[in-house]
Amino acid sequence: MNVILIAVIVLGGIGLISALILYVASKKFAVHEDPRIAQVSEVLPQANCGGCGYPGCSGFATACVKAADGGSLGDLNCAPGGKAVMEKVAGILGLQAGEAAPKVAVVRCNGTCEARPRVVEFNGASSCKIQQMTGMGETMCGYGCLGGGDCVSACLFAAITVNPQTGLAEVDESKCTACGACAKACPRGIIEIRPAGPKGRRMVVLCNNKDKGAVANKACKSACIGCGKCVKTCDKFEAITLENNLAWIDPEKCKMCRKCEEACPKGAIRGFNFPPRKPKAETADNAQQAAAPKAEAPVAAKAETPATEVKQD
Repeated sequence: MNVILIAVIVLGGIGLISALILYVASKKFAVHEDPRIAQVSEVLPQANCGGCGYPGCSGFATACVKAADGGSLGDLNCAPGGKAVMEKVAGILGLQAGEAAPKVAVVRCNGTCEARPRVVEFNGASSCKIQQMTGMGETMCGYGCLGGGDCVSACLFAAITVNPQTGLAEVDESKCTACGACAKACPRGIIEIRPAGPKGRRMVVLCNNKDKGAVANKACKSACIGCGKCVKTCDKFEAITLENNLAWIDPEKCKMCRKCEEACPKGAIRGFNFPPRKPKAETADNAQQAAAPKAEAPVAAKAETPATEVKQD
């Protein structure tokens, strides 16, 4: 009995000493978290998409609280939650939510199956990353959409699909939250997060081919050939730049005049959500009619008075 009692006392003493050590350590190394972080995290959508630029919603909540100590949320924005969520976050932190310009994902490729025919057949797994690692894909263009659907798998909101007719990824603007997950998943970097623009209207160069004109044109009939006509057309606003044989439109400078769209000989520039244009033939006829001089109304001829014969005596 004495041996058992001694063992119990020793083990109890060891447990008590260990508990005291753990208690002191927990107090000394305790990390005090601002309770507002948990409150902000609760109102976030918990999508953990990374669209805010932080590792998950918890990281974004921490960044919001730190920014609030400076008196403003700055450029912080929860893409999936949008304005409604940011207003709740601002309310918790005692601030006013800023107006963030809406953004949307844009697939910068117009190389449909007709413009960019297949030259090989890929029988491997349906993955853009695998196609990229094993070669240039099924076409001659090493910059275009591979159509493997990596962006589709990455999107948590079902906002992007691959069109089976064109082989290109397409974005549903009504579902897109501009979280950027699809852009990160694309191995060729052809998906860009751009400002949606006023009324959803924007001008985009739907090409990412950086080869020289002849090579790019051989690979895809819709490729940008770097001719520079769009740059010359926009010389007043300087919204278009040409670098590495590829044009790019600055959304901050673009005035939506759409002249670059008309000037592009390859149709690589497209305007989104604009009203349909009038047919050129109709426009030309109307212009000719407006420029033509109006025909003068015919003047009624005056009736001639018959001459009166004067009789002489």
